[in-house]
Amino acid sequence: MKITFMGAGSTVFARNVIGDCMCSEALRDSVFALYDIDGERLKESETILEAMRKTKGDYGKIECYLGVEQRKDALRDADFVVNAIQVGLYDPCTIIDFEVPKKYGLRQTIGDTLGIGGIMRALRTIPVMEDFARDMQEVCPNALFLNYTNPMAMLAGYMQRYTGVKTVGLCHSVQVCSSGLLTDLGMEDKLEGRKELIAGINHMAWLLEIKDKNGVDLYPEIKSRIDAKIADPDYCNKVRLEYIKNFGYYCTESSEHNSEYNMFYIKSKYPQLIERYNIPLDEYPRRCVNQIEGWKKEYAELMENGVKEHERSHEYASHIMEAIVTSKPYQIGGNVLNTDHLITNLPAEACVEVPCLVNGYGIHPCHVGALPVQCAAMNMTNINVQLLTIEAARTRKLEHIYQAAMLDPHTGSELDIDTIKKMVDDLIAAHGDFLPKYN
Repeated sequence: MKITFMGAGSTVFARNVIGDCMCSEALRDSVFALYDIDGERLKESETILEAMRKTKGDYGKIECYLGVEQRKDALRDADFVVNAIQVGLYDPCTIIDFEVPKKYGLRQTIGDTLGIGGIMRALRTIPVMEDFARDMQEVCPNALFLNYTNPMAMLAGYMQRYTGVKTVGLCHSVQVCSSGLLTDLGMEDKLEGRKELIAGINHMAWLLEIKDKNGVDLYPEIKSRIDAKIADPDYCNKVRLEYIKNFGYYCTESSEHNSEYNMFYIKSKYPQLIERYNIPLDEYPRRCVNQIEGWKKEYAELMENGVKEHERSHEYASHIMEAIVTSKPYQIGGNVLNTDHLITNLPAEACVEVPCLVNGYGIHPCHVGALPVQCAAMNMTNINVQLLTIEAARTRKLEHIYQAAMLDPHTGSELDIDTIKKMVDDLIAAHGDFLPKYN
């Protein structure tokens, strides 16, 4: 079996996903093909993973492929392809995504999923993923593409609609959604045996039901505790608790993410909201700098002291592969096309996040039905931007980029149309060759 990792220079993530595979008896003897366009980062990943492989019993084989000219060989005969690329990296592209909008008075926290940052990230990533898809259809047409790159709904949605590659989008937030909420609210005694239903879109899927092991609805107790938590000046997850108060349900992704997915919290005319909700403006650039410095230190320590034992993480990738290889069923929260209206009050062409059964026949999304109307409405404000960004990538029409930015809840609530267009033009110019040409 062959497992190919695209963007293997993302060493920490590659270590987690491939390390998880090495923990699985069904997967550990695979060929692990590492692909990246950065030779130094690729070498670091190879060094770490080779050391990890030896600690895990010397099973399998690691192969490295550098640059576009070796991409087909990396993909050739792969059974699974994991995607974790970041086109343009932190420097220069993430810096551009934050600094250009800031000149227009538009502030962001993460900028990788929605908003003007998410739009730009999708537009520079989709052409690269189109290249991946063409290669896969030639050299590994039956492989399953497991996408971890953001913006998830735009990238996975494009692959699912406009390529022939079997694709599922995977995130980290579904697995820890309810446990994080219950722990934050001091309800750890309800964790064991709990039952939950989560559905919506990536980074804004809704915890529609949560019950304890005896089937008792936990939302009444949750709602009775949230005011005290929101009143805590040091608590940093207030936006999601406000979602419960105002929309009735908790959502999957963090408050720093969700503060920029709507028009409510980051408002230049209401600067007091930033402090009130502990919203970390410019969080992603800060995080990138810290991660880069942290990895340098960690890598030096690993080279000096050796690679530590890896314990299987909560990432879905290895469990999906294992379920398909062994035919032992496994449930995930997957990002899939809303075919046959899995969620009946969201568009069929939207990429939705729903429970999926995985077995020897692949990934089988589950029908959810209608979301509460207010939750569907919130999702639609994001889906509008996602669909228009996908349309811009497909048609190469500049007007669709303008429209996506105009309809973005945060951007549209802060800037007028002429300013939005000027900002988009400046971003396109600043990104240069990282973006294709638009008409």
